[in-house]
Amino acid sequence: MLSVKNLKVCYGQIEAIKDISFEVPEGKIVTLIGANGAGKTTTLRALSGLEPAAGGSVFLKGKEITNIEAHKLVGLGISHVPEGRKIFPTLTVRENLEVAAYGIRDRKEQARRIEEVFELFPRVKERISQLGGTLSGGEQQMLAVGRAIVTGGDLLLLDEPSMGLAPVLVDEIFDTIVRINKRGTTVLLVEQNAAEALEIADFAYVLEVGYVTLSGPSKEVAEDPRVKEAYLGV
Repeated sequence: MLSVKNLKVCYGQIEAIKDISFEVPEGKIVTLIGANGAGKTTTLRALSGLEPAAGGSVFLKGKEITNIEAHKLVGLGISHVPEGRKIFPTLTVRENLEVAAYGIRDRKEQARRIEEVFELFPRVKERISQLGGTLSGGEQQMLAVGRAIVTGGDLLLLDEPSMGLAPVLVDEIFDTIVRINKRGTTVLLVEQNAAEALEIADFAYVLEVGYVTLSGPSKEVAEDPRVKEAYLGV
């Protein structure tokens, strides 16, 4: 579904992403793992049009989408849940979801997608009239993922969905990612919780200082001694 070839991203004279290539097959979960500063978030921002690529190419379903504007990429089927959730704190839960549905003209389809969010996240439905800023961290993350579901698309980019969450909520978020994937959405997951990410992913790429240093089926990557030492605490 997604093919990244020799991607480079720069901040001024600094090369944050130096030359990375990877594939995200349709219907799979692919994870990018690595330490802080490895370039994981920058990669997702480049894929969703929030950072310009200084080199390389990105293809979605065979069509080149390098440096296409972010709002146009949404129309092509890419949804991005950014690091830090970025919900609207002064809007209610319902209003946050309705904003995500703005581009959907069919009211019945809007309602169907919002109901799908409530099915995945009953707690979000319970908070439907609350302001986004009054939700707990876990509830805000559920709402952020819910907005991406309402927006729609075949490819979901998730940036650090477990950050700052209690362990019980981390498990719930990862279980939901698997459920979303089983419903037919391809997932590219950036995550510092390498153990959880490798557990649910089909394929994994390890990023270090702007380069891919290791890749393969997630179960094989998880058994690599370097990954065990650096990311799994084994």
